[in-house]
Amino acid sequence: MAKKQTKNKIPSKRYEKYSIEGDKVTSKKTCPKCGPGMFLGDHKDRFYCGKCHYVEFKSKE
Repeated sequence: MAKKQTKNKIPSKRYEKYSIEGDKVTSKKTCPKCGPGMFLGDHKDRFYCGKCHYVEFKSKE
């Protein structure tokens, strides 16, 4: 019997959701419906929550 192949898991990129500015640590946009800890995905024209499907469109400047 052959050994079952396993897929490598991609580690969490939670460190990309925070930025350091001087002595302050700021977080990216969080979902207003789900609360803190659920970050909004940053797409080209919108911010999107994958859990509750909340959408914020970016303004066209």
